Amino acid sequence: MSHSVTPVGYLRSCFKEKFAIPRQPQLAPAARGVLELVAPFDRAEAVAGLEQVSHVWLLFLFHQALEDTPRLKVRPPRLGGNQSIGVFASRATHRPNGIGQSVVKLERVEPGRLWLSGIDLLDGTPVLDIKPYVPYADQVPEAFNRIAEAPPPQVALEWHEAALAQAHEHALRLGEPLVALIEQCLRQDPRPAYQVPEPERRYGVLLWDVQVRWHYPEPGRIRVLEVVPG
Repeated sequence: MSHSVTPVGYLRSCFKEKFAIPRQPQLAPAARGVLELVAPFDRAEAVAGLEQVSHVWLLFLFHQALEDTPRLKVRPPRLGGNQSIGVFASRATHRPNGIGQSVVKLERVEPGRLWLSGIDLLDGTPVLDIKPYVPYADQVPEAFNRIAEAPPPQVALEWHEAALAQAHEHALRLGEPLVALIEQCLRQDPRPAYQVPEPERRYGVLLWDVQVRWHYPEPGRIRVLEVVPG
């Protein structure tokens, strides 16, 4: 038996490409976006009472990772990309039916719009459902996960003086915590864990409408080189 689903809205996110998106929600509190709801859910009735909730679960589609052939095993980035585990033991983007879930902070509620932070979703992500986070039911104090017990260690980060000035300038223009967003995303080291960085190689990512470029002067250390219009 097959079922069809229709998005209730689409996310307008600070993340314009998959690279450098945090591997889990809440790892970058400065990562913000707006969920634009579609008819008939864009009416006030659909979000009535949601202003009493601090966090929500989003069920969404990995719309740029949909596959026709199901995968039984995956290689999660958390394990360096070189160890296979069963798809149901991971949160890899290669999902049966392409469905993902994230718990995010609800900053503001408007008819037709939810303002969110701590997101880990790509711009344009179709959202299938929204559910309020219920602390007494959703927190399990004795829970454990021996594959991913804690976030990986953060790498050291430093700024080129001009790049930091550029970031502050764009932050004022955007009205967004751009400096914090860059630091929170890059300190998690978006580079694949199995890849050895070369000091002369430059990496880049588009956040909001600015291109952030950096390199690794040595393993375990990032230097932000420039923050320029995308």
